[in-house]
Amino acid sequence: MTTTTSRLLHLLSLLQTQRDWPGALLAERLDISHRTVRRDVDRLREMGYSIKATMGPDGGYRLDAGSELPPLLFDDDQVVALALALQTATLSGAGIGEAAVRALTTVRQVMPSRLRHRLDALEFTTIPARSGDGAPDSVSPDVLIALSTAARAHEVLRFDYASPRPHAELEPAQSRRVEPHHLVASHGRWYLVAFDLVHDDWRIFRADRITPRSPTGPRFVPQEIPGGDVTEYVSARFKGSALSNRWPCNGKVVLDRPAGYVLPFAGDGIVEELGPDRCSLEAGSWSWTALAASLNRFDTDIEVIDPPELTEAFARLAARNAATAAT
Repeated sequence: MTTTTSRLLHLLSLLQTQRDWPGALLAERLDISHRTVRRDVDRLREMGYSIKATMGPDGGYRLDAGSELPPLLFDDDQVVALALALQTATLSGAGIGEAAVRALTTVRQVMPSRLRHRLDALEFTTIPARSGDGAPDSVSPDVLIALSTAARAHEVLRFDYASPRPHAELEPAQSRRVEPHHLVASHGRWYLVAFDLVHDDWRIFRADRITPRSPTGPRFVPQEIPGGDVTEYVSARFKGSALSNRWPCNGKVVLDRPAGYVLPFAGDGIVEELGPDRCSLEAGSWSWTALAASLNRFDTDIEVIDPPELTEAFARLAARNAATAAT
């Protein structure tokens, strides 16, 4: 790709964000002169793109969408973003999974081999969102591609792993050496499932805390992930279980609330209507105390059906709350 063509592609990608771009800002972003910006805009107009100019000291440019808009062009970062969006479309719950697969296939067929290779390097497993998932992480596409490439090539990966604690930037990152197995996406968060060669155990690493090192290490023979299924393994670990994809602590209660009130906040729990103002709820958590605390969010009287451990957890929680209130 020539310098001029690359610059035109970058200019077009900026204009396609559907905002007004002052000429001075475009010149700064593209590291070119104002005259070159005007000349490049004229070239895009000759190619059929409708670009409007506004006059004045804050004048600039805006790309108008039209019925005869020429084929869109994508730069490298846009290709990765498109691939991620289409491959994770099944998690949206909008029933567009099949259409997204067909769209990705169509886009891939018309890509230059250089961009197709970059897209193909990104492989990951999608896992349905957990109840209570937080905001999406911000992860560089280059990091995701590096993790995916190492996992596909079965090459030992070295990386620095940032601390999750506050003011982590003041702490030195931990050096890790792992056998990468799967890149996992769950509700906007990215994880690397790998066998930690230092701790001789399986680990799940947050991708937004990873800074890969180059080069990668020697090839390895992949071990079987515990349980044999990465989705089940990661889902189990999210629930605090070692292997089984279920909460380690499960209980059943009766709530003095209508089923319709409880259901939207029940997560993966099971709600059964017992009357206009009562319902039962079977739910789980990683500990009995955590389960008792989560049930209190319904702000109503609670009757424990089983097990006794949940009743004891409510007693411990009540004692702690009373002590807190007395201070």
